[in-house]
Amino acid sequence: MSEPKNPRRRTVLRGMAVTAAALLGLRVALPRLVRVGPIGDYDDETAAFVKRCYEGLDTSRIVDVHTHVVGLGYDDSGCWVNPALRSVWHPVRNLQFDMYLAGAGIDDDETADRRYLERLLELHRHANPAGRITLFAFDYHVNEDGSVAREKSTFFTPNEYVLRLAREHPDVIPCASVHPYRLDALDRLEAAIEAGAQAVKWLPNAMGIDPASPRCDAYYEILARRGIPLISHGGHESAVDAAELQEFGNPLRMRRPLDAGVRVCLAHCGSLGQCLDFDLPELSRGSAEAFDLFKRLAVEPRAADLLFADTSAITFVNRAGEVLPSVLSDAQLQARLVHGTDYPVIGVDPVLSTRLLVWRDLLDQASARLCEKVFDVNPLQFDFVVKRSLRVIEGDEQRGFGDSVFESARLFDTA
Repeated sequence: MSEPKNPRRRTVLRGMAVTAAALLGLRVALPRLVRVGPIGDYDDETAAFVKRCYEGLDTSRIVDVHTHVVGLGYDDSGCWVNPALRSVWHPVRNLQFDMYLAGAGIDDDETADRRYLERLLELHRHANPAGRITLFAFDYHVNEDGSVAREKSTFFTPNEYVLRLAREHPDVIPCASVHPYRLDALDRLEAAIEAGAQAVKWLPNAMGIDPASPRCDAYYEILARRGIPLISHGGHESAVDAAELQEFGNPLRMRRPLDAGVRVCLAHCGSLGQCLDFDLPELSRGSAEAFDLFKRLAVEPRAADLLFADTSAITFVNRAGEVLPSVLSDAQLQARLVHGTDYPVIGVDPVLSTRLLVWRDLLDQASARLCEKVFDVNPLQFDFVVKRSLRVIEGDEQRGFGDSVFESARLFDTA
């Protein structure tokens, strides 16, 4: 076949070929760059550093409140992932999912569910055997008419699986996930609570849930009456497919459950993207940073004693610029914070850069070096020691996360 005679066409075709080759190279290389080492002992210097990070804390009160459980459906887990995540025809989603698998140390499909859980619990117990870890179920996307929409869902982790894990492992706090639009949502919610669920997980952007909808009121009444916290994503969602539903992550939509007396934990401090500012006149309504809307919500009377936020992902490269210094310097905001890692995302090396934190003067060089050594052994503990080592310098003072941030058991104290 002769080469196209049009020079511009040749240039375009060559450019497309180079781009395709680059994408293929990234697709193959990136998961292999994720550092997943064996869990073992630290050298003396690193062990002493880790020990200092736990000083002053009641280790039995340390709870990781934000941990995902995913699986491929083996070992009777009942888990499911959208086939698009495994398809070469969806290269971005496929790469993203494989990065998560690599960060969790998974290299074989048939043992994925068992190995995922084993490694997660091993990391948790190596980091703090006296503490507990919250494992999330994750419901399907559900349409307005109450029908399940698998094609719009990213993954599914059944309540029964997480509740079974909690029965088998006393250090697991089970967090159910029930979509409020299901026709039997209230029965499912009550059943999960009766079976031992101590919290409920929503990701409105991905599941198709409007937290401000009146159709959630009966659901909220159950959560408030039973003292069950709602752990819900806030802000835009980048880890799963949220498409046009990003507005459902608007922190101001959480006013409705708070008004109903529900204890709400807003994941990531609602700290990514922009959302509609409902407090502006409708004709001139524009957008505001989701994090600013969360901060506004946090000082409203309705939020007193009810609104929490977790620290998961706020140290990641996409939030470390503005969000992290703001949280570190705000003592009133910190009073609402609880510790969360967002595992398995924290196991993907590129998402958190200690070099960036050093460059932004939020972490000193010596601590950064030791934190990196912790990552090589235990990425779950790495998240903890990084957050214990952070500080923002204001004049002659330094502010970091207070002890109460890590003693997260208070989120569940009335459950």
